[in-house]
Amino acid sequence: MIYPRANGADAAAVAAHYDELDRFYRAVWGNNLHHGYWQSGDESTEEAILNLSRLIATQARITAGSRVCDFGCGYGATARFFAQEYGAKVTGMTISRRQHELAKNTAGDNVDFLLGDGLVNKLPAQFFDALVAIESSEHIGDKPAFFHEAYRLLRPGARLVVAAWLAREHATAFEAGFLLGPICEEGRLPSMAAPSEYLAMLKAAGFREAEFVDLSRNVRKTWSVCAYRLIKTIGSNAELRRALLQRDWDNRVFAKTVFRIWLAYRTGSMRYGVFSAMK
Repeated sequence: MIYPRANGADAAAVAAHYDELDRFYRAVWGNNLHHGYWQSGDESTEEAILNLSRLIATQARITAGSRVCDFGCGYGATARFFAQEYGAKVTGMTISRRQHELAKNTAGDNVDFLLGDGLVNKLPAQFFDALVAIESSEHIGDKPAFFHEAYRLLRPGARLVVAAWLAREHATAFEAGFLLGPICEEGRLPSMAAPSEYLAMLKAAGFREAEFVDLSRNVRKTWSVCAYRLIKTIGSNAELRRALLQRDWDNRVFAKTVFRIWLAYRTGSMRYGVFSAMK
């Protein structure tokens, strides 16, 4: 497990991070903050993002009428996609007030959004047919508690699918100290696990038939696109330029993080993959 040198990534810090960077994240990437999944390599960014959503839906076996929990739903784009494309009934959870406001305003049919810490929700046990966590487990300090909560929420035979930022197995001290640790600190991640650690936590929580698919090569273009768009946005967005010059704004470091993540993917220090398992 990789940890930041200074761990300021409790639930309140994560919420503040996304609330403060709300307008900048959307300016650079849009209302769906997930990675793109390039299968042919020629897809547009929007098509690549939908590729990832479809892969998650397939792994979770989402069909018409499926009750789905989107744990860490962001602006709700994937939750809406599951409802519109597959006819699922989706409950999304986010810790960010700004994300929740936008999600609620665009909810549509068969979608509901909750604001709060997903680990202390009041949802009923054994209720959902699928639970998905797309790039949200990274922000959870007590990751074993997340897997146990997912197990509680799912009915027997239901599916858990987790798409996650990951550390290389047996990352070197250099990688931990100059790439992965700083990414955790700057991105408000309390820790970053390796694939084997996620699989161990799935097993410990009681899940069975766990599988892992490494998508690192298919998603790393995300950060080339982000870096290009960030440079372009800084050039055209005076508000962003002013914010980046404010020395007392802790979250301005996100601009540096984009390029650090790009490098971490290019060197193989950082990985990305999808875990699926059955209760």
